[in-house]
Amino acid sequence: MTQSLVSAPGASEAPVAASVLASREFLTFRLGSEEYGIDILKVQEIRGYDAVTKIANTPEFIKGVINLRGTIVPIVDMRIKFNLGNVEYDQFTVVIVLNLANRIVGMVVDSVSDVITLAAEQVRPAPEFAASINTSFIRGLGSLEERMLILVDIEDLLTSPDMGLFEQVH
Repeated sequence: MTQSLVSAPGASEAPVAASVLASREFLTFRLGSEEYGIDILKVQEIRGYDAVTKIANTPEFIKGVINLRGTIVPIVDMRIKFNLGNVEYDQFTVVIVLNLANRIVGMVVDSVSDVITLAAEQVRPAPEFAASINTSFIRGLGSLEERMLILVDIEDLLTSPDMGLFEQVH
């Protein structure tokens, strides 16, 4: 007897969703003293920080652009975007190249740590803050032994209208 993979109309999809969310891999990186995690599937590559070509009239957090094998890639410094104070570039500073909404964007971070897998029970909801603080891009807090990770929906963050990197579809 074969089992049908098509569910009846109105059938619950919870078992499928639970299995998809059972565990996810995150690339972890540091900004200041905090550790963040982003979906590894959004990462195209990790590069050392190189000089960028500045573009006039862009926000301070947009450092400029680089030519990555023929593709012009905007570079966003997340330390400036998150108001993390003094920004210094050293041998650990890297650019995480992301593929978001069919566009390539680079993100400057202090350092990359590792790739980790978090099970659904290791992720807690993001805390609630006042409406004046935009935390909509924070998907939760991940705990792994003694580590606490701020899990960021990087596509939500970098494609948001206030970033100015993507055309907004109405």
